[in-house]
Amino acid sequence: MAGTRVVDLTQVLAGPYAAYQLALMGAEVLKIEPPGVGDWSRDKGHLPELNAEGMGLTYLTQNANKKSVTLNLKSAEGLEILKRLISDADVFIENFRPGTISRLGLSFDTVREINPKIVYCSISAFGQDGEMSSRPAYDHVIQGMSGIMKTTGTLDTGPQKVGAPYIDYATGLNAAFAIVSALHETRRTGEAVHLDVAMLDTSMLLMASLLTSHLTGGWMPVPSGNEAWSQSPSSGAFETVDGLLMLAANNDRQFNALCIAVNRGDILEDRRWNDAANRACNAKELRAELVGIFKTRSAIEWEKLLAAAGVPAAKVRSLDEVLAEDHARTREFVRAMKWLHHPEDIHLPTLGFKANRQVIGPTVVPPRLGADTSSVLHELGFSDEDLRRLAENVVI
Repeated sequence: MAGTRVVDLTQVLAGPYAAYQLALMGAEVLKIEPPGVGDWSRDKGHLPELNAEGMGLTYLTQNANKKSVTLNLKSAEGLEILKRLISDADVFIENFRPGTISRLGLSFDTVREINPKIVYCSISAFGQDGEMSSRPAYDHVIQGMSGIMKTTGTLDTGPQKVGAPYIDYATGLNAAFAIVSALHETRRTGEAVHLDVAMLDTSMLLMASLLTSHLTGGWMPVPSGNEAWSQSPSSGAFETVDGLLMLAANNDRQFNALCIAVNRGDILEDRRWNDAANRACNAKELRAELVGIFKTRSAIEWEKLLAAAGVPAAKVRSLDEVLAEDHARTREFVRAMKWLHHPEDIHLPTLGFKANRQVIGPTVVPPRLGADTSSVLHELGFSDEDLRRLAENVVI
C-alpha cells in the first residue's frame, strides 16, 4: 500500500481498524479529528492515566502508523482544507450515520467531482439503504439484532453475547478488503467506487453456514452452549480434572484415532458406535463414555496426547495463558512498542497474516491529537502565520 494516501474521517473502532490495516501495509493514513476533542475513543480504556492524556488504550489499539490532523469540518475553511486533501488522496473513509456526510457537503457525488478516481468507503451500522439505514448502533446492539446471541449460551442461561467486539473488528477487516479490491478497480477503469460496508451485513455473513442451512433446509438454530457446530457426540466441550477440553473428532479417521489415543479400542468394536450414523443414533451413550474418560486427566495432558494422535483438541485457556505460550510469541499477534514517557510497553495488534514469513506490525506509535497538522498543512502550502490564524479561529 506504499504510495497510497487515505483520508480517514472515522472514529471509535470499526472504521479506524479498517484504516489501521491499510496503515500497517504502508498506506499514508491521515486521521482527521475535531480540534480539542479528537476521536471519541481517546479517553477510553483501562488505564486512567492514559485516558487523561487523550491516549486511552481503546484509541491506541488501532491508530498506530497514522498521522493525526485536526480540522473543524463545521467551518468553511476547515472543510475546504479537507477537500484539498481529498483531491490528492486515493481513499476516503467515513463512518457517520447515513445522511450526515451529505449534510457536511462530502457526499460521494461531491467527493467524486473533487477526485474522479477516489475509493469512497462508507461504514455504518445498517448500510446506506433500507428502512433501518438511519439508525445508530454499536457492536453489542448488532449482536442482539443479528441472531448470534440466540445461538450462544444455553437454554438455561438464555441469549449471550460474544465477549469481544468481534463485529466491529470483522467490519473493519471487511472494509479493508473492500478498499483494497476497489483500488484495483479504480486503477483498471479510472472511475471512482463507492463502498457500502455495514456492521449488520458483516455479522450476518459471519454466520454464513447458519443462513444457508436455515433458508435452504428450514433448519432453525438453537442455543448450543459449548457443543460443536458439527453436533457430533465426540466433539465439543468435555470436563477434565482441572478445566474444559474442546474436542473435534468428527469423521471416522479422527474418531478412530481418538479411541486408540485414550486406550479405548473397544469403543470401535461396539455396534452402537462403529460408524457415524450409529454414533448419531446413540449419541447420549457415547457422550457418557467420553465424559468418564476425560475426567481422569488434566486438560493439557489430553490436549498433548490427542494432538500427537492427530485429533483436534485444546484446553480452554484464559487470555493470559494463551499469550504466555511460545506459539503466541512465534506468531506475534501483537508488537510491543516504547511510547514516550509511559514506563510500560504498549502492545499493539499486527496484521492477521504473515507475508514472506514476516509479521507485519506497527512501526510508529499512535499520534497525539493534531500531532501532524502542521506538517500536512505545510505540504499544502500553508505558512506558519496561516497555521497560527487557523488555530486562533479553531479551524485546526
